[in-house]
Amino acid sequence: MADKQPAAVRTATVQTDHGTETRTKRVARAVRPDNTDSMRTVVENTTVRTDIRRETSGGLQSTVDDYIVNLGVATAVLDRIEDGTDAAGTEGTDHQTQQTTDTTQ
Repeated sequence: MADKQPAAVRTATVQTDHGTETRTKRVARAVRPDNTDSMRTVVENTTVRTDIRRETSGGLQSTVDDYIVNLGVATAVLDRIEDGTDAAGTEGTDHQTQQTTDTTQ
């Protein structure tokens, strides 16, 4: 009977610099909810670092790909907010919200 060898763990680290500590914290907060148990995201000054561990190369690649997409969305949204434009690219800094109350019973 052959002894079962523990599966080798594949790892990847993705580091991105975001220029300011405030922006870096915002990016980290945006990507963390999608992290799996195999991921750990930390903020170091102006850098977001995410360490990913998976048992298969395919799983690692899929997780890194998904993370990169999430990171791109987070930074694109922050860019739009900082530029004062909405998702469609139009000026959107003076939106008004109107609240109505239904009084019919």
